[in-house]
Amino acid sequence: MRPIIYDNNTLKLLDQRKLPFKQNYCECTDLEDVVEAIRDMKVRGAPAIGVAAAFGFYFGMKNGLSVDNVYNELFNTRPTAVNLKWALDRMKESFEQHGISYLEKTAMEIFDEDIKTNKKLSDYGASLFKSGDNILTHCNAGALATAGYGTALGVIRSVFDKTKNIHVYVDETRPFFQGSRLTSFELHEEGIEHTVICDNMAGFLMNRGMVDKVIVGADRIACNGDAANKIGTYQLAVLSDYHNIPFYIAAPVSSIDFSLSSGEEIPIEYRDVSEVAYCGDNRIVPDGIDILNPAFDVTPHHLITAFITEKGIFQSEGIKNIQRR
Repeated sequence: MRPIIYDNNTLKLLDQRKLPFKQNYCECTDLEDVVEAIRDMKVRGAPAIGVAAAFGFYFGMKNGLSVDNVYNELFNTRPTAVNLKWALDRMKESFEQHGISYLEKTAMEIFDEDIKTNKKLSDYGASLFKSGDNILTHCNAGALATAGYGTALGVIRSVFDKTKNIHVYVDETRPFFQGSRLTSFELHEEGIEHTVICDNMAGFLMNRGMVDKVIVGADRIACNGDAANKIGTYQLAVLSDYHNIPFYIAAPVSSIDFSLSSGEEIPIEYRDVSEVAYCGDNRIVPDGIDILNPAFDVTPHHLITAFITEKGIFQSEGIKNIQRR
C-alpha cells in the first residue's frame, strides 16, 4: 500500500475520505494543494501529515514564497500533531543552511526515514505480543497514517508476520470512522483476522475477557508521558487500567514534544461540527442542537503501560531521556 507517492515534482496522496470504496489519489503541485489536503483530511495521521508538510514547504519555497508565510500556513492546518512542526522545523533548518536546492532532498529524507522508523519500532513492539492475542486498537495508525508502514498497526502487522495467529478488534472511531473505514481496510488487505466494534463496546469486551492488549498511536507526547491521540483513547486507557489490560502507545520519537512538561499544554484541535451532525450525506442530529467535536483527548502517563519507539520500549519516566540515546 502506497498512501504517499512523490514523483516528478508531484505529491500524490491517497484520498482517505474516499476509502474504503474508492482508491483515488489527489495530486499536489503547490503549497495550497498540500494545505488543503491536510486541512480537509485527504491525508491524516501525525507522521503522514509531517511528510506531506515537508513537500508542501518545498513547493512553497520553490514558488518564491517567504519562509515565514510557508511555515505558518502549513503549521496552522492541524494544531495537535507535533510531527507537523518537527518536519517544518527540519525543512526550515535545511533551507537556512543549504538554500532551496536542498529542500527536495530533505523532504525525501523525511519520507524515507518515516518508513524505516516505523519498521524498526514495529519490530520492537512485536516482542510484547504473542500468538493467539486478541488486540484492540483505536483510530488508524497504519500505513495510511504514515509514509507507508504504520505505528500501532505496524506493530500488529509485525506480530502477524511472525505468528500468523492474532485477532484484532477495531473501534469504529467516530466521527470520521478511521477505524471502520481505514484500519479495517488495511487489515483486510493484509489478511489479518479482525472484528469492527462500535466505540462504546470496548468495556463489554474487556469485562468478558475478550481483549488481551490494547495498542494505539499518538499525535503528541509530552515529556512526562502524557499523550494526545484520537478522541476516545483516554476512555480506553481507563477501561484497560480497570481490567488490568496492558495499554501500549506506538509512536516515533518525532511525536514527542520535548518542550512540553505535561499533557495539559497540548493544544486540542476542534473540528467542524458537521462531522458529528452528518453520517455521509445524511444528517443524524436535529437542527439547532449544540454539538462538540474535539478531535483528540489526552491520556495521563500513569495509564500507559509502555511506549514503543524506534529507539526501544520505554515507560513514561524514560520519555524525557530518549533524546540522549
